[in-house]
Amino acid sequence: MSEAGGGRGCGCRVPQRASWSLVAATAALYLMLATTVCTAGAAPMSREEKQKLGNQVLEMFDHAYGNYMEHAYPADELMPLTCRGRVRGQEPSRGDVDDALGKFSLTLIDSLDTLVVLNKTKEFEDAVRKVLRDVNLDNDVVVSVFETNIRVLGGLLGGHSLAIMLKEKGEYMQWYNDELLQMAKQLGYKLLPAFNTTSGLPYPRINLKFGIRKPEARTGTETDTCTACAGTLILEFAALSRFTGATVFEEYARKALDFLWEKRQRSSNLVGVTINIHTGDWVRKDSGVGAGIDSYYEYLLKAYVLLGDDSFLERFNTHYDAIMRYISQPPLLLDVHIHKPMLNARTWMDALLAFFPGLQVLKGDIRPAIETHEMLYQVIKKHNFLPEAFTTDFRVHWAQHPLRPEFAESTYFLYKATGDPYYLEVGKTLIENLNKYARVPCGFAAMKDVRTGSHEDRMDSFFLAEMFKYLYLLFADKEDIIFDIEDYIFTTEAHLLPLWLSTTNRNISKKNTTSEYTELDDSNFDWTCPNTQILFPNDPLYAQSIREPLKNVVDKSCPRGIIRVEESFRSGAKPPLRARDFMATNPEHLEILKKMGVSLIHLKDGRVQLVQHAIQAASSVDAEDGLRFMQEMIELSSQQQKEQQLPPRAVQIISHPFFGRVVLTAGPAQFGLDLSKHKETRGFVASSKPYNGCSELTNPEAVMGKIALIQRGQCMFAEKARNIQNAGAIGGIVIDDNEGSSSDTAPLFQMAGDGKDTDDIKIPMLFLFSKEGSIILDAIREHEQVEVLLSDKARDRDPEVENEDQPSSENDSQNQSAEQMLPLPQTVGLADQESPGNPLESPSEPPSPADSEEAAGFAPSEQISSPTETQETAGLDASSSIDLSKLPDRNGS
Repeated sequence: MSEAGGGRGCGCRVPQRASWSLVAATAALYLMLATTVCTAGAAPMSREEKQKLGNQVLEMFDHAYGNYMEHAYPADELMPLTCRGRVRGQEPSRGDVDDALGKFSLTLIDSLDTLVVLNKTKEFEDAVRKVLRDVNLDNDVVVSVFETNIRVLGGLLGGHSLAIMLKEKGEYMQWYNDELLQMAKQLGYKLLPAFNTTSGLPYPRINLKFGIRKPEARTGTETDTCTACAGTLILEFAALSRFTGATVFEEYARKALDFLWEKRQRSSNLVGVTINIHTGDWVRKDSGVGAGIDSYYEYLLKAYVLLGDDSFLERFNTHYDAIMRYISQPPLLLDVHIHKPMLNARTWMDALLAFFPGLQVLKGDIRPAIETHEMLYQVIKKHNFLPEAFTTDFRVHWAQHPLRPEFAESTYFLYKATGDPYYLEVGKTLIENLNKYARVPCGFAAMKDVRTGSHEDRMDSFFLAEMFKYLYLLFADKEDIIFDIEDYIFTTEAHLLPLWLSTTNRNISKKNTTSEYTELDDSNFDWTCPNTQILFPNDPLYAQSIREPLKNVVDKSCPRGIIRVEESFRSGAKPPLRARDFMATNPEHLEILKKMGVSLIHLKDGRVQLVQHAIQAASSVDAEDGLRFMQEMIELSSQQQKEQQLPPRAVQIISHPFFGRVVLTAGPAQFGLDLSKHKETRGFVASSKPYNGCSELTNPEAVMGKIALIQRGQCMFAEKARNIQNAGAIGGIVIDDNEGSSSDTAPLFQMAGDGKDTDDIKIPMLFLFSKEGSIILDAIREHEQVEVLLSDKARDRDPEVENEDQPSSENDSQNQSAEQMLPLPQTVGLADQESPGNPLESPSEPPSPADSEEAAGFAPSEQISSPTETQETAGLDASSSIDLSKLPDRNGS
């Protein structure tokens, strides 16, 4: 998600109507200076090692791209665990995530310009021919306007940009006659009906064949969209207008940006996450730099770079001042309320904010970029990947990792800006982790849970569009690339648009809805253009000196976040009541709650709930204190519940040809051997007879010393466990009998006992959904002998693992039919929130972007939102309640 060259534009003060030559000259000066600095904090990496790592990236791309073309094309994406293509409608729905899929060979289009960056020109030419021959843009399918713009329209424009470059060089693409551009123009016209709103903000989705609001379109009734969804169009749409001369695209994208700017919160200069596309009212009033907003800020700055319009830079600087004033709490970036920006909206951060250090490099503000990047790197070193969300004390909040490229992007730009070889070592770590933990026989699989190392059957197109570009460019020297990367700007999907577009077809109306800009006192904005003397004032160890205090930040609780909470109380006064001190029997505490608009409700079942109504508070300040108290209580309740829950486990296939590369997410049991306290159990698998395991096994010789496979149903889990244990099994795997169930779409749960003493069960028991279980069953059919590892976390892959001795383990048993399915974590119940489905099967954690359908209009790569988050961050108007029955008293009893 950032701009090529690691410094062009950089927030430089360029006179109005500045010519492209001046922008290019200042950018070239900055790049020349920036890339000559080499921080002495890390040993320089040799040319040979850089080439070796670059070649590794090429091999990894070949593995991912080759498997997509062999097993998935012309489908949109590859499913790397089952080695097949993901086709919309043929797989269980993943909610909004599937809105990126339009039956238009998404991964191929998204990979076009990556092929050229990686010097695969012959493959690029072949890929372009396939796109022109096979891709249909007139499918009856509802797609995300945002995702289709950045991935497909951006991919076609990036491919066109490099196709004409290669044609001019005279060796490749001599037959090319703007065919990709014509496809892009066709797609652009298909997206235009989405802008048919009174505000000019686009609908979040559109039917490629039928457009909007027609009965057959099945869309057009949405009222909300995310800020990034509406504000991440200008680069692609303006480029399409500049390439074709059709001004309508740039005009529509500018109108959407103008409207978002007009609707910013004037006192804080922040924007919310979600906005009503008809009225312009903010639906979600929390603000940050991560999911839902991120690329809006990115495109304001890059629109200035690409189009030369100073108004975009002025808007970006106004927002950036607000971000650094309220959201930036180095090294953290925490969401706040747009109307009360000193009040944190949540206590966790999402993975998409990892792009922001790269954007700060483009702006020229290096110190906070280094700080945030280092904090993120420490989180990665702890978990191997960046979790989808993590708390301010660096605990995992959402455990998934869909191979996002934003951290690699920021690493590349920081290296370009500093020349510090430390960032080459960071890139090397990313390569090693991808190969060690995400690589599977048919590509690279997303991580279902970074704590266990389990996989998800998913390889998003952005992995090929972005990750391999940034990693290759990180280790490449100028002579390794067949064109000058500095002549292009990266879109948010890392597609390349030529900077000469700034002087082409400029007859676009540049009407701005407002000329009001805040006077900024940040000295950053006084720079003519960043250079190394400013970024590293007479100190070659500058970057290292910034990183050093953060080396152990993940292993400690970060004090800044705590300080910020205390700072937000009025006049430095202490909070009137903290959640950890509250006692429901204390009259003084109840009086304080009343003043804050918080009341107690006694439910018929004996439970007690806390409810806050801000309008009942004695003052607005008391209402803020009440909201803060409720947020603390929610966090305390959530923490207490999580302490009582078991984390997910892992089933790792270690025999040939898997060698530990396939890791399946498994639900734990509340009985049997605890894998978190004992050595993992390793053994070959065998199906029990009867398969349901509900009676004495008729094939004890087949399961003796092995891990028994049993099917869910017809009896309790514990009964199954006892039966296979008595037959001599060393462990058990229960496979769901609900065909098609998957940990990708269903909440993970743990298996409960039968209400009796289960101390007699000594073997480990794990639960797999149908899809994950079928991977093992298919492996047995193909290879007969399949060895697995049952553990609390996946072990390092070892190609020689099949030659090691096979340890035997202990015991096995389980129960099911009248079986009790218990959730892993359960979210705090809020009074105005309906619990989805059976409360005993609630999600193991708040839904990740892959699971949640809560935020209307969110594009899948942007959407990181949980159901409870809406209540927690709804602002002072919200009334929320908390069940106190599960909270300990002050003595912890």
